[in-house]
Amino acid sequence: MTYKFREDISLADVAFDASADTLEKIFVECAKAVENTMVHNVKSIESKKTVKIKTKAENEEKLLHNFLEELVFYKDAKLLVFGKFNVKIAFNKKNKIFQLNAILHGEKINPKKHNMLVDVKSVTWHQFSLKKIGSKWKATVVLDV
Repeated sequence: MTYKFREDISLADVAFDASADTLEKIFVECAKAVENTMVHNVKSIESKKTVKIKTKAENEEKLLHNFLEELVFYKDAKLLVFGKFNVKIAFNKKNKIFQLNAILHGEKINPKKHNMLVDVKSVTWHQFSLKKIGSKWKATVVLDV
C-alpha cells in the first residue's frame, strides 16, 4: 500500500507508481498520490466536507481513470481537496460493468493552511496502467500539470 513519484517518465508532468493488496486500496493509494501532487502535506486536509462519487466503466483501468478525474473535477469546480477516501468497487455480472462508490473526506482549499504545490489539469492516458500482478495491484499514472 504505497505510492512513489517518478521522474523518469515525463519531465513536464507528474508521474507515480502505486501498489496495494486489493483493488479498493490501489484506488485509495492513487487518490492520495493525486492529492499529494497538489497539496504538500495531505495530513493538513481536515474532514470538513463529504462528497459521494459514483462512476462505472467496462474495466478496472478505466474505472480508476474516471475516479481520479473526479478528484481533479472537484478541485477545479468546487475548490475541494481530500485527505481520506472510502472506496467500494463491485462488478455487475449482468451488465459486465465495474461500479465504484466512494466517499471522499476533505475541505475547501485554503492557501494559508494548505501548502499548494502544482495544479493538476487532468489524468492522462500516457503510460496509464492498472494491472494485477500475482496477488498485488500495480498502477502507473501520469498527471498533466
